[in-house]
Amino acid sequence: MPKSSAFLDHILELLRPMKGVSARAMFGGHGIFREGKMFAIVVDDELYFKVTASTRATYLEHGLRPFTYKRKGKEVSLSYYQAPAECLDEARVMGEWAREAIEGS
Repeated sequence: MPKSSAFLDHILELLRPMKGVSARAMFGGHGIFREGKMFAIVVDDELYFKVTASTRATYLEHGLRPFTYKRKGKEVSLSYYQAPAECLDEARVMGEWAREAIEGS
């Protein structure tokens, strides 16, 4: 699927109050970084936050799915889970979820 620079720009705009957030093209999408730590990815116009063993349950409770891809015919999951839809609407909510992901990265 084509990557939308408008979607990435929207994510970065919502994260702007956090200062020091940047994106870098990688693996067919973009990594989202703060102070050198990758805490989120954007792939196919979908935002995923880094999770830890202690935060994974929150994502599952919200019905959010992990980022997966196919490698050698098998599905592989990474420690990045779909961001809740409300993150895409409000900078305050985006900041709350992003801070948690940054702390875990």
